[in-house]
Amino acid sequence: MLQRKQYMAAQAQIFKALGHPSRLLMVDALRNGEQCVCDLRQLVGDDISTVSKHLAVLRQAGIVEQDKRGTNIYYRLSLPCLDNFLSCTRALLENRLVSELSILREE
Repeated sequence: MLQRKQYMAAQAQIFKALGHPSRLLMVDALRNGEQCVCDLRQLVGDDISTVSKHLAVLRQAGIVEQDKRGTNIYYRLSLPCLDNFLSCTRALLENRLVSELSILREE
């Protein structure tokens, strides 16, 4: 029983790391391939320090990996199943939106 709780706690850390809009935005961008921190900073619109902290959370959760090349650091997804998960949640949200729009049109 304890092992299962520990496993679930570790899994919850992954979900917790994904639980911030900026981190989710970066993960979504990394689905298309690796990106430089500078590009992710521009995408998120936060200062480099904040983006670095977000990336550290994702790295500690095992979601991304980094590779330093010269003065630039590049990130890539290390959890490929996230692509399916994000596609699944996007479909759920799109279906929910379509359903809500249909209800509004009926009113």
